[in-house]
Amino acid sequence: METEAVVAPAPRRFPLLAVLIPVAFVLGLGVGYLFWGRDVAPNPAAAAQVEQAPQEIKRYPVPVDDDPSLGPQDARITIIEFSDFECPFCTRWHQEVWPQLQEKYPDDVRLVYRDFPLTSIHGNAASAAEAANCAGEQDAYWQYHDKLFKAESGLGASAYIQYASELGLDTAALEECLSSRRYQDEVEGDYNYAANLGVRSTPTFFLNGIPLVGAQPFEVFDEVISRELAGEIP
Repeated sequence: METEAVVAPAPRRFPLLAVLIPVAFVLGLGVGYLFWGRDVAPNPAAAAQVEQAPQEIKRYPVPVDDDPSLGPQDARITIIEFSDFECPFCTRWHQEVWPQLQEKYPDDVRLVYRDFPLTSIHGNAASAAEAANCAGEQDAYWQYHDKLFKAESGLGASAYIQYASELGLDTAALEECLSSRRYQDEVEGDYNYAANLGVRSTPTFFLNGIPLVGAQPFEVFDEVISRELAGEIP
């Protein structure tokens, strides 16, 4: 597992236009990106051109699909995350930023997790995503999700069964689910959707359709959420 980490700046208020930096991707995500800690799949053909002047904020109608979510179904803010269980930046965001958002906005924010395994650099990312979906069959998606990000026993077939055992799940059922590759199409579907949209790195978030790239610190999410709730973002 990679050990690189993001060092967040000292807490301060982030000007919104500094948060929403426009980036033109070859495959189409036009505006609204801020780059921070992120894992990027090698793709020499998809070089990005970064513009300097802020442009109109663009929202993308990214569907929730049938993916796992945390938070009220009627929350005013929906954060859709495309993520990878082997991405160290994703781990850091879930361990440090998401708990703060839950604490400050318990009734206003919902998180939806969609898979974007960077298989070219993370050999266990796809199987881990499938394992989490298998655990979801036993109503333990999020507990298992946390186990995968902590990765105390690593990632791989034996680790997936170990985590299921630690959570008191039916390990035989989870093993059957994994061996049958029941969620292969689900994981690949998430990945293909995001790739066609222009996503290239993890984590990538869509906050009420506004794209943010990378393991942004709490202050960035807090700034955008507070202004979105106040109706200040077009």
